[in-house]
Amino acid sequence: MKSAGNPWPLVSQNELQAMAYSDPLTGLGNRYRLRDKVRLLANERAADPAPFTICIANLDGFKPINDLFGAEAGDEILCQVAHRLKACIPDGATVTRHDGDEFAFVLPLVFERIGAERLGQMMKDVLSAPYDLGDRNVRLSASFGFAIYPFAGEDFEELLKSAETALYRSKRRGRGQITVYSREIAQEMKRATQVEQALRHAIINDAVDVHFQPIVNIADGSPAGFEALARWNDPDLGFVSPSVFVPLAEERGFIDALSETLLRKAAEAALAWPRELFLSFNLSSAQLMDPGTSRNILSTLSRVGLDPRRLELEITETAVMSSADTAARIIADFRHAGVGISLDDFGTGQSSLGRLRDFTFDKVKIDRAFVSRITSDRASEHIVKAIIAMCDGLDLAVVAEGIEEKAESDMLAALGCGMGQGYYYGKPADGPKTMRYLGDQYRDFMSMQRA
Repeated sequence: MKSAGNPWPLVSQNELQAMAYSDPLTGLGNRYRLRDKVRLLANERAADPAPFTICIANLDGFKPINDLFGAEAGDEILCQVAHRLKACIPDGATVTRHDGDEFAFVLPLVFERIGAERLGQMMKDVLSAPYDLGDRNVRLSASFGFAIYPFAGEDFEELLKSAETALYRSKRRGRGQITVYSREIAQEMKRATQVEQALRHAIINDAVDVHFQPIVNIADGSPAGFEALARWNDPDLGFVSPSVFVPLAEERGFIDALSETLLRKAAEAALAWPRELFLSFNLSSAQLMDPGTSRNILSTLSRVGLDPRRLELEITETAVMSSADTAARIIADFRHAGVGISLDDFGTGQSSLGRLRDFTFDKVKIDRAFVSRITSDRASEHIVKAIIAMCDGLDLAVVAEGIEEKAESDMLAALGCGMGQGYYYGKPADGPKTMRYLGDQYRDFMSMQRA
């Protein structure tokens, strides 16, 4: 039935309500449906608070796929995800589209952590199967955050916040992780937020420092360059490991600001070194996904006045594969400017040989996991020997990392490894100590010349 003068059919109150509670793309319920289901269940169990669980699932790596194949393909994947989830959730459970590439669940019959983890693993397996986009298939993983009523909260907002906290911890740990909220996890996340705020303050106040570890020519022990390493000593937190604060800067979206500060300080220090020495600097996976990275780093070098040909950027295989097409363009920009590219931690990835074929590198750094066992484990010795021979054939320079003993250095020299790095040659040191190290090296060289 149409109203007079109105070409559109009238919509009933029930239809309007259904629209308000539904996701138009997938046909699932939306956040309002989730809220009402949780509140209804909590009210039913208030007198005798029997547990139930809510969950949020996030598709790992959905945005790059959406960007690569287009929004239409992204929508098709979301619809396929919705179909799979509806088919696999337990009886009595509800699945909703929470936000973008996130889905949420109300699970009345999941009462404790083990049950939640078991269900999360099942859903993860279901979502990891290939998605059909007609002429191509794509794969995704998913991360999960669970919150159990009433332990993780007694109302909808508190439960949702707990599930989001658990999901955030899963995302911090990598792809395809499952986390059930606990008070310990809440404290861990609170600590991370405290570190984040202190780090942001330290960057603004130029309080994050750079230390330098020598990379030497193994044949004579002379320095070839230095790797820049971040160091941070906070007045309240004390020494904070870079393995803590660098990933945190990536996760919270301010790695560019941290990297710019560190590179500026490192490049300024390198200006005082002999010109033949290079500066090695680490790029994060987040930076290799940002098309503006090459412009930002080259701009920093220009402001400081350091020749780009003296800079080498270290990247890991994992970082390259986070967004291979973007990474390839960034690497090409750097190489065009004269910046060297090193593949770090070589041998630990699952397809390192493929990376050497697909990308253009100048140098390979052999992971310390092999170097540390080179004198006691024949398999490690043969792996290192094979890597050196392969790099020689590909005209790639080689650096062995983690050298701590003379015997390791001697064996690497016998195998033909060109450069080495590790405590045997020198621990990371600040700028003034690095200059004293260079002065000592120069005096030693002059003494050898006179002898």
